[in-house]
This record gives sequence, C-alpha cells and structure tokens, in this order.
Amino acid sequence: MKLLIVAGPPSAGKTAVIRQIIKKFVHSDKPAYLKIDVVRAFEDEELRDEFNIPVRKVYSGDLCPDHMGIMVLKDAIAWAEKIGAGMLIVESAGLCLRCTPYITQAFGIAVLPAVSGSNAPLKMAPLISLADAAVVTKTDLISQAEKEVFRECIRGVVPKIDIIETNAVQGTGLRYLFQAITKYPAVEDPETIMLRGTPPLGVCTICIGKKEIGWQHHFGVIRPLEEADNIYRGD
Repeated sequence: MKLLIVAGPPSAGKTAVIRQIIKKFVHSDKPAYLKIDVVRAFEDEELRDEFNIPVRKVYSGDLCPDHMGIMVLKDAIAWAEKIGAGMLIVESAGLCLRCTPYITQAFGIAVLPAVSGSNAPLKMAPLISLADAAVVTKTDLISQAEKEVFRECIRGVVPKIDIIETNAVQGTGLRYLFQAITKYPAVEDPETIMLRGTPPLGVCTICIGKKEIGWQHHFGVIRPLEEADNIYRGD
C-alpha cells in the first residue's frame, strides 16, 4: 500500500489536489482517504459520494490536529490495509504551519496557494522543508513573473524540492505529481514508520486551560517578549 500525506494552509486547495489524485488512481490503486480536522469537515463525504471510496475522518477538538494525526496514523494504516486499499491518502487540518506531519515510508505533499504572497513559503518553511513535493495551486490567478518569484522563494527554503504548478480544480500540470507518486515505493513495514522531523514544543499551562495573560502567570515552556529563546519555568 502506498501512503500519501497532504499538508498545507487552509484553503490552499489540498482537497482539490487530492480529488485529482483519486481520479487518476481510483481504478488502479483503490485509494482510501482520511481527513483530520478540528471541529467540522465535509471533504470525506464529498469524496466518498463522488468516487465511491472508503473514507474516514477524525476531529481533534482541543488537541493540536497535527499531533492528533500522529497518534491515530497507525490505526489508520491498519484500517486501510484491512479493507484492501492500495493507497491511503491522509489530509491534515492545515492549521499549524510549524508542524511537519510527514513520515518515513510516505510521500509528503505540501500544497501552497500562489495567491498567498511571494514571502509565504518563508513563513511556511517547516511545512515545506521535509516534503517530497510542493504543489503550487491557483497559478491561473497570478502573473508569470509572480509565479517565478514564488518558485524561487520555495527554492530558498528547499533548493531541490520538486515543484508542481497547477490549477488543481482542472488538474493542469499534475501529471508530474502522478509520475512521482507512481514511482514512490509502498510501505515496507508499518511498525518502523517514524516522523521525519521533531514536532514543536507544546508544554505549558496554556495547553491545560490557564487563561491569564503574561508569562509571569505560567509555567513550563514560556517566552517573554525580550527573550530570544524559550525558557523552562517551574514544573
């Protein structure tokens, strides 16, 4: 079974890219789909109705959706294998640009909207840095010069990453992505899958519901305005 992890900011066009992937591989690879979100999501229902594929979704609620995705991924792989899927596509919630949800033995796709501004790849650097491919969407809405600037900004983050430019709704230019997915190896051993990077720290009293503002009221990993680095304060 092949495993795809699709990440990117909200409204980047992640589901549009996934729809094109499913359309391409629905008969040859029997894809299954998992949507991770926070409160509500409908993409799973739309893809199930359009392509008649097995789908699941999970809500993180008060938990970081990218951290929760890591927790449920092993169960999701077991589910997809049990139903005989040849490909599992996991779509992240796309809320945390600091997290890198990509894992070993999976093809990581970062979806970036071209209309987000030329400096956007620098702001999303952790999300891009460990991906296998960067899919730039909504390219029909910007000029050729803006495309080139956006592309070079991505190269400034990851010099050798594969960049695919597309209008994902119509699927133009995605044949290069399909070729890369086809060539990528299937999962060898789910028990040995690991995160490619280290998630950001989330150890503080804000995480457990303490509402006062100001670092003076909090413990764990904190950051005062005048300090350059994180500080650990108390227990």
